[in-house]
Amino acid sequence: MAASATTTSVEGVIAGGAAGVVVETALYPIDTIKTRLQAAKGGSKIQWKGLYAGLGGNIAGVLPASAIFIGVYEPTKRKLLEMFPENLSAVAHLTAGAIGGAASSLIRVPTEVVKQRMQMSQFKTAPDAVRLIIRKEGFKGLYAGYGSFLLRDLPFDAIQFCIYEQLRIGYKLAAKRDLKDGENALIGAFAGAITGAITTPLDVLKTRLMVQGQANQYRGIISCAQTILREEGAGAFLKGIEPRVLWIGIGGSIFFGVLEKTKSILAERNSRKVRIL
Repeated sequence: MAASATTTSVEGVIAGGAAGVVVETALYPIDTIKTRLQAAKGGSKIQWKGLYAGLGGNIAGVLPASAIFIGVYEPTKRKLLEMFPENLSAVAHLTAGAIGGAASSLIRVPTEVVKQRMQMSQFKTAPDAVRLIIRKEGFKGLYAGYGSFLLRDLPFDAIQFCIYEQLRIGYKLAAKRDLKDGENALIGAFAGAITGAITTPLDVLKTRLMVQGQANQYRGIISCAQTILREEGAGAFLKGIEPRVLWIGIGGSIFFGVLEKTKSILAERNSRKVRIL
């Protein structure tokens, strides 16, 4: 039993890493446009050049971060599902998503800071970005906006995975069979789009705090929210919602589709090894 759980966790780590890299590579330009729209103040125009700026460094962080997230989420989910009654499975999925997000944030936040600074053309390469951020702002500069990141990503991870898991459970009960690849992808797209829209205001706050650098226009989450509301109005909290919903909707489709397919392939391969042994 322990060996089986370990194998499943390893499968989750590999599947999570693969899914994260595929999504980032395919949809990076949309993410760049979203970042530039959110960072733009007033009526300032955004640049359309360099939409893949920072992709290499971002993938270097996304691979381990996605692997850690799924590697923590899957065993946590299984443990919580054993503890909670069946009618509270949504609570188990919400909690596991938040715990997975918290664990992966230690890598995701520096990756996000470097990525967004490069998307705003502040640095040319990821190593330069890391070196100069540490020199000018200290190590804490790599964790700029950490609080706003958690404020956005913990509910995002919890809600997205809860919607996805609950829809899969309901669909499987109704269809009385396992889901096909396209069905997993469609449910993932829906979960991603809905969650992306709901958390857009939090994403705007996170982006502003992460890209401000030494300017320190915002002293924290509350200061950032008050300044945006005062200077740009409530509509500014929905900046970039269209590319964000598009990006996370398509990303959810790819991520969960690749995740489930990779888990299925690895499980089948391990099953064949066991039969041979």
